Amino acid sequence: MLEKYVSKGSKKLRCGFTTGTCAAAASAGAARMLLSGKVIENITVITPSGNSVTVGLTDIKKENDYVSCAVQKDSGDDPDVTDKILVYSTVSYEKSGITVDGGEGVGRVTKNGLKQQIGEAAINPVPRKMIEEQLKTAASDYSYDGGLKAVISVPMGIQIAKKTFNPRLGIEGGISILGTTGIVEPMSEQALIDTISVELDVRKAQNEEFIIVTPGNYGQDFLRDNLGIAVDKCVKCSNFIGDTIDMCIEKGFKSMLLVGHIGKLSKLGCTIYNTHSRYADGRMEAFALCAALCGAERQVLDNILGCITTDAALEILKKEGIFDETIKMLEKRIDRSLKLRAKGSIEIGMITFSEEYGILCKTENADNMLEKLK
Repeated sequence: MLEKYVSKGSKKLRCGFTTGTCAAAASAGAARMLLSGKVIENITVITPSGNSVTVGLTDIKKENDYVSCAVQKDSGDDPDVTDKILVYSTVSYEKSGITVDGGEGVGRVTKNGLKQQIGEAAINPVPRKMIEEQLKTAASDYSYDGGLKAVISVPMGIQIAKKTFNPRLGIEGGISILGTTGIVEPMSEQALIDTISVELDVRKAQNEEFIIVTPGNYGQDFLRDNLGIAVDKCVKCSNFIGDTIDMCIEKGFKSMLLVGHIGKLSKLGCTIYNTHSRYADGRMEAFALCAALCGAERQVLDNILGCITTDAALEILKKEGIFDETIKMLEKRIDRSLKLRAKGSIEIGMITFSEEYGILCKTENADNMLEKLK
């Protein structure tokens, strides 16, 4: 277990370790058992972040020419689909050099844009380096000058991969072996942003110049059911609208269309680019501001500010007869916020909707942008 904690709000949460750390630890244990001939039940590795992680080695198989063992992943307090899975390493003798490959349950790359070449195992550069260093250190400690090969496998990998972004990224046959620090920080925003960045890289490698972005499933379902846009053409940005705009600019996309539910995108009316509720809400403030600019009376504004849902606010606008002009004002403010973030470096458009009213706001360029996908 890793005794490292972070604070999130008022909570103290325990960190875990990555699949990359599991693979490196299993490789270290297997290599040392192969070279020493002795069984090792625990192993300690130093992660790239400098943290020391001690783990148990399980399901050990020792033969004359190879050793296999597993490390159970501990995600700490992070809600991770890979928590408690077993990551195996089988280390065998080679004539020379250090080789790392993937076996059962480790995905293979099928598209350009990732950090591995097509056909290679989806073992990211940092975990690969961690594994290689463990093999080299073991060889040095036991004065062995031949080669070693580690094959990383995850028996549950094929099943778990269906719950990850891998199929969308063109990684088939299993999960990726991941990690840049070796540590899983609970509810890590950077991990989510990194995932969005990787998907954008894949799209760019396929020479896509236009990208359609949605915060989540609501937007994807609306695009599919109402606008005839396939789900696989969309990139999910979660709450990170501002960061996604920045990344699209950095990666050289020419245009971006944002499609999302009014409950998310109304926050842009207050220039809120991270739409998670723990940072800010702003939905009712955006509606109230736009209604005020359209001449709504004080009591109407108070009623809007007292709403819990955007549907309730929309109902008030309908009842007061200021629905159309308020929504138009909100559209202008959202458009302004998006252009403010884009800084003229990318064409940006927006469509927002509700279940009851369908499309509510749509920038002038949205229809032309949609045509690029049809």
